[in-house]
Amino acid sequence: MSKDRYRKPENDDEEQGVPIEIRDTRSDAAPEGDPRPSGERESGAGEAVTRMDLARLVAEKEELLNTLVRRQADFDNYRKRVERERKDEARRGVGRLLQDLLPVLDGFDRALMGHPAQDEYRKGVELIQRHLWDTLSRHGLERIAAEGTAFDPHYHEAIERVETSEYPDGSILQVVQEGYLFDGRVLRPSLVRVAAAPEGAGGGAPSEEHSRVH
Repeated sequence: MSKDRYRKPENDDEEQGVPIEIRDTRSDAAPEGDPRPSGERESGAGEAVTRMDLARLVAEKEELLNTLVRRQADFDNYRKRVERERKDEARRGVGRLLQDLLPVLDGFDRALMGHPAQDEYRKGVELIQRHLWDTLSRHGLERIAAEGTAFDPHYHEAIERVETSEYPDGSILQVVQEGYLFDGRVLRPSLVRVAAAPEGAGGGAPSEEHSRVH
């Protein structure tokens, strides 16, 4: 703020009382090189700090969002893995139970072999066997197709080779024990007798020689 002061004239030129202005510029003085008033400088500095804080907060928000997305993905993977392991363990448990019940099925098969088709005892055994089989098949048990098909070492186990010209070489002649699948995997291979071509070229009757496969 400027103030007007008068001082006593020191010479003739000042005798007429011409006012001399003396300005006090201490409060409005600006630092060298910055022509802006102090209030404007403080406002600009505040805006700069605010922008820095805003940028920092935005960066922290992005980092937290990325962390949240990663944690959610990790949790989803964990949940899927636990669910998959639970299902696998349940399937293994069912497979062990089915494998333990295979001798029961074998017992029914042997029981039916010794009785004629019209026997009442056979009918009762067949009914029980059918109910048991229906229950086991609902849990994924399947019979392996064997008799009349080509021998497949993935599904069949040969206990004997029978030389014959009546059947193609490698075809299954008889199923000694049924094989089963569970969940697409072999639970037990079928025990079979397999046809084998006779040795040499024979024009006579087919050979009935049996040779056991080890």
